[in-house]
Amino acid sequence: MSTPEPHQTVLLVDDHPLFRRGLSQLIQTIASFALIGEASGGAEGIELQQRLQPDLMLLDLNMRDISGLEVLRAIKATDTDTRILIITVSDHGEDLVAALRAGADGYLLKDMEPEQMVDRLKAAANGQVVVSDSLTHLLASALRGEPRPESPEDAGLTEQELRIIERLASGLSNKLIARDLDIAEGTVKVHVKHILRKLNLRSRVEAAVWAVGHLKR
Repeated sequence: MSTPEPHQTVLLVDDHPLFRRGLSQLIQTIASFALIGEASGGAEGIELQQRLQPDLMLLDLNMRDISGLEVLRAIKATDTDTRILIITVSDHGEDLVAALRAGADGYLLKDMEPEQMVDRLKAAANGQVVVSDSLTHLLASALRGEPRPESPEDAGLTEQELRIIERLASGLSNKLIARDLDIAEGTVKVHVKHILRKLNLRSRVEAAVWAVGHLKR
């Protein structure tokens, strides 16, 4: 019986050779992943992403030539389906919030155990937004000081928007939400924009955190 082909292509961008080698070896232990490129800097990472269009991009935050945040913004400004995970040593709340508001699909710390890293990478590939457990309280704290609705009723969320934000809180991607609700992915994107505006938020991860704290389960 033949082995199934990998179905998630991965690009790794990190300017630390030792960490890059270790992470590339870890990626190669995941049968459903195919590492298709490595970059040692931000400029090369942007070029490879544009050329290879990987499913998943693992991006260091602090690099010598261009910061990971700049790389993230440049790529998210294009029409791409590449999911981008920040993998960094920085556990500062402002870095976490800045990355998520720039469109990162996850934020993981480099000191995670290998098995936990594998689990999070697989979850990200399945459309979930992943954040290191030790950082979730930082995100909640960052949101606490800003005025925003305390309930779906206060926010004026429609029934469809409520269904969508519940799925955001479960970590589903737009594609999976669209499939679950039997609507177009473009329609989900429009609803997410409306939800963020009504809640005075700037990223889907923030909306998910709000939903966990404010929706009745």
